[in-house]
Amino acid sequence: MRFSRSSWAAITVSVISALAALAFSTRGHWLDWLTARSNSAKAEEEYSPAAGQPKILELSPQARKNLSLMSKPASPRTYWRTIQVPGVIVDRPGVSDRGITAPAVCVVAKIHAFPGDTIKPGDRLMTLRLISEYLQNTQSELFKATKEVQLVQEQRDRLEPSVKSGAIPGARLVEIDNQLRRLTAAVQAYRQDLLTRGLSAAQTDAVAGGKFISEIEVVAPPPLTDGKQLLSTPLSSYPTPADRTLAYEVQELKAELGQQVQAGQLLTVLANHQSLYIEGHSFKREAPFLEKAAQNRWPVRVEFAEDENKGWAPVEQTAFIRHLANSVDPTSRTFAFYLPLTNQLRRYERDGRTFLVWRYRPGSQVRLHVPVAELKEVIVLPAAAVVRDGAEAYVFVQNGDLFERRSVQVLYEDRLDIVLAKDGSITHGLYLAQSGAASLNRILKAQNASGGLPPGAHFHADGSLHIPGQ
Repeated sequence: MRFSRSSWAAITVSVISALAALAFSTRGHWLDWLTARSNSAKAEEEYSPAAGQPKILELSPQARKNLSLMSKPASPRTYWRTIQVPGVIVDRPGVSDRGITAPAVCVVAKIHAFPGDTIKPGDRLMTLRLISEYLQNTQSELFKATKEVQLVQEQRDRLEPSVKSGAIPGARLVEIDNQLRRLTAAVQAYRQDLLTRGLSAAQTDAVAGGKFISEIEVVAPPPLTDGKQLLSTPLSSYPTPADRTLAYEVQELKAELGQQVQAGQLLTVLANHQSLYIEGHSFKREAPFLEKAAQNRWPVRVEFAEDENKGWAPVEQTAFIRHLANSVDPTSRTFAFYLPLTNQLRRYERDGRTFLVWRYRPGSQVRLHVPVAELKEVIVLPAAAVVRDGAEAYVFVQNGDLFERRSVQVLYEDRLDIVLAKDGSITHGLYLAQSGAASLNRILKAQNASGGLPPGAHFHADGSLHIPGQ
């Protein structure tokens, strides 16, 4: 059965009319449903994280303790932009170490000080048995010259009355005086030779009297005191008066018991690590910065990577660049520069001996922050006080239990500090969280995304949300 076009039009009109009548008669039901959906969509848009997120976070005192939060007032100040240069602690040449050598050909008979022992000037280091033919001959010559001086002096004493009476010409007495002066000069030369070979004045006197020396004691030398050597550091830096008398500690033995050593051969190495150097290693392109810092005596911040400051006194010294090396290492293509470092020590007693523990040890690595430019009227915060989110950087301003997130402009940052511009976003005296900015930002974002917290819900220190029962 076929319908005409006019019949189809009539059917369509009838169906539309019926549906319209049905919708009108049931409008009480579907109008409420549409209104609820519209309000829900509006609420979702209003509380969507992308639409006007709240910037204030409330944290209880317990939560702040869990995050180890600490706030300090913002205070603009001057900050030095720096470059970071690696460095290492090294001995100070000619100051920290001192070698003790054999005065003549000898055999090591006894060793009195061993590595780690602390010694004072004059303490015995080794006993050496002399086998040097030269030293034995020098002792013999000193003895003979001393005796000849005595004989000539006796002869002069006998002739002097005869010269005065005219029985003997005065020229004879002049000749004896010249001989006496020659012998006295020879005695003085022999004495000085023995003194430089390690004999004491008392031993030299004994040799002159005929008692030859077969063994000599090698002792610790006196500390130098002209401002360039071992004890140039103020005595106040030593913890106790007893430490001030300790000039050296034995660092290394270079000779063994019973070993024959030649004149000038190294026997032992003494060390005093009170005065050290920090040796920085920089590339040639950084040389202008280092030269300017050295010329203007700008303080260099030293970060001791391996330093444990537990039990040590605070470091109150300021590091300056003393000098720059004028040669480049052919392997690393770096050049060195040096900063003086005063060490700290502790002492303890064991078996009647004193031992020292130094805070800074040669070979330890450091990081040097060399100043290159001055930034005035800026706000300096620890690196953990600022969090980045895309192009934005935020800090958190504390007001009681509330923390407000504020956008800031970062001028400079390194591993430790972040420098903010004084552009009005942070004013003087506002309390800023000094750490935990990343955790606070995660908590704030999670709180905004949740649209409110269910009863009993709370945030962990890492920013994760915990809901009871889930």
